[in-house]
Amino acid sequence: MAIGKGKITTWFEGKWQDGNTPIIGAADHVAWLGSQVFDGARSFEGVMPDLDLHCARLLRSAQALGMIPTISGEEIAALVRERVKKFPKGSELYIRPMMWSRDSGPGLIELDPDSTAFAICIEEMAMPSIEGFSLTVAPYRRPRQDMALTEAKAGSLYANNGRIMVYARQHGFSNALSLDIDGNVAETASTNVFLVRDGVVFTPAPTGCFLNGLTRQRVIGLLREDGIEVIETALTVEDFRAADEIFATGNIAKVMPVSRLDERELGIGPISLRARALYWDFAHSPVQSYSAA
Repeated sequence: MAIGKGKITTWFEGKWQDGNTPIIGAADHVAWLGSQVFDGARSFEGVMPDLDLHCARLLRSAQALGMIPTISGEEIAALVRERVKKFPKGSELYIRPMMWSRDSGPGLIELDPDSTAFAICIEEMAMPSIEGFSLTVAPYRRPRQDMALTEAKAGSLYANNGRIMVYARQHGFSNALSLDIDGNVAETASTNVFLVRDGVVFTPAPTGCFLNGLTRQRVIGLLREDGIEVIETALTVEDFRAADEIFATGNIAKVMPVSRLDERELGIGPISLRARALYWDFAHSPVQSYSAA
């Protein structure tokens, strides 16, 4: 089932195909052992910020799982740019390039590095509103890097993220903070997370148990260039409970202010809005734009 409600187009086996194209066989390694990686990029308002970085990270994720990619990041980005131009100008799109393994190695459980398959799914998906985004705290933790392939954006890791999101929605929240093995805040189910206290921005330091997101890195750089201090450090749930503001970064919404943590109303603060404005300014710089049909 697609996650958006609009048009879908899929690149698979050398051509673009309309719709939610079947791409995996029942006996493929990925179908029973989960050897899939993906990345996500966005197209909105005529821009595709950091598309090249998302495509390059897909290859690193594939290599982390032991696959041999059959296409370069530059070639993936070129395919995406070509197809996005076919959508109406201003379309809001979610772009997912992905790779997976078709065959097993001699031990059956391990993948065959030379059996890497590739596809791109481009789907119409509206950018979410920034109003009313809320967080709670999940009882589930992120795995440590010696427990899972946390350096990859691997589909197999998202079962844990999915149950964090289910917990949040069942308790009436948009998302939930998750902790690392040491009890510090790592991220949410689907985003990196920041807090603001006394005009200073704090965010969990990358420890290897969660992805150091591309949008996270971009926003940190933009805030620092704007003269706002950003500190990467270990943060507890109590640090977030004492925050003046909280905001999240990720591919779906890019920068999302958090208006409520559990029962505490935060509203949408000025630095959260500034972070979003800075990102939008960056996204609309000439190098990130494209010419739509």
